[in-house]
Amino acid sequence: MDFSLYIIIFIFGAIIGSFLNVCIWRMPKEESILKPSSHCPFCNEPIKWFDNIPLLSFVFLAGHCRKCRARIPFRYPLVEFLTAVLFIVNFIYFGISVKFFIYTGFECALIAAAFIDSVHFIIPDEITIGGLVAGLVLSFIFPVLHNTLDHKTSFLLSFLGAAVGGLSIYAVGVAGEFIFKKEAMGGGDVKLMAMIGSIVGWKWALLIFFIAPFFGAIIGIYLKLVKKIDIIPYGPYLSFATFVTIMWGDRILKALFAL
Repeated sequence: MDFSLYIIIFIFGAIIGSFLNVCIWRMPKEESILKPSSHCPFCNEPIKWFDNIPLLSFVFLAGHCRKCRARIPFRYPLVEFLTAVLFIVNFIYFGISVKFFIYTGFECALIAAAFIDSVHFIIPDEITIGGLVAGLVLSFIFPVLHNTLDHKTSFLLSFLGAAVGGLSIYAVGVAGEFIFKKEAMGGGDVKLMAMIGSIVGWKWALLIFFIAPFFGAIIGIYLKLVKKIDIIPYGPYLSFATFVTIMWGDRILKALFAL
């Protein structure tokens, strides 16, 4: 395949990543993601177009605002790069297909949720509830998302996935609160997992439920012992487990059943 196509997809993914940075910065503050235009959060200087080129502007500006010289957080190029890579990986796996567009849009929402949760310990309802509704609607319109041709069956599988995903995290939260006498799982995690289940279905939702703790344990132990941090956001681990499952979920399930 023409290598230029990969370059175009990478650039488009980086542009979407730049928009995700806007969402990550503004949504926790309940600000509009559409206006005003991009500006420096420190001096409020509007960012010119040539200073707003994904990835490249960060390099050209040496990671600083052109006017006030405040340091630009490394999160900005990181999100842009991760989103661009996500577009490439999904294109390799799914080509230009319904699953490519739905999974990619869905995973972009997970990137925003993960970065917001990691800093603010919240996941905006605009992402979770909006994503849940979108998952149910898209599952009905595009039954191929759940590997069927029947629209009603696809919707039911989406609904079942949302129920299994949300209830699994809710049950852990209830059990954790009973054992530790404090909130163990936030409502945002429940809604995020319901959103995930509506897209991937109940089988993958259960797989994500069991995979996420392995990722969370590695970072969680470090934060607990080294940083002395007790509250650990779970959204990033659910998101990462979802990425892994979308890529290799069927292979993992086959391996587990083989054992």
